[in-house]
Amino acid sequence: QVQLVESGGGLVQAGGSLRLSCAASGRTFSRDAMGWFRQAPGKEREFVAAISRSGSNTGYADSVKDRFTVSRDNTGNTVYLQMNSLKPEDTAVYYCAADSGRTLGYSSSLDEYDYWGQGTQVTVSS
Repeated sequence: QVQLVESGGGLVQAGGSLRLSCAASGRTFSRDAMGWFRQAPGKEREFVAAISRSGSNTGYADSVKDRFTVSRDNTGNTVYLQMNSLKPEDTAVYYCAADSGRTLGYSSSLDEYDYWGQGTQVTVSS
């Protein structure tokens, strides 16, 4: 069993930056592929970024590529999402998720993920 807790969300002006963190606990000696998803009001949850178990492979949605960076601290089982040049359309609840069954690469499909955090609100104002 894995528990995920996101933090770092808040209110920021357009063009600003935020760094989200996802801390994993509840299962020892495990290292999973991790994904970030977001959900805006009235819309479906969508893929944002992901990182492989090793941390060597990353992927991004076209809407955030070149602005967001995903990384991980393997020793602390913490995953980060650095968000730069934020736009109002980035406003959403951001979720961290773990893909416990994957050994290589990552998935952009939310159906592949087994564990989810509670989400953290990101609001970008103009």
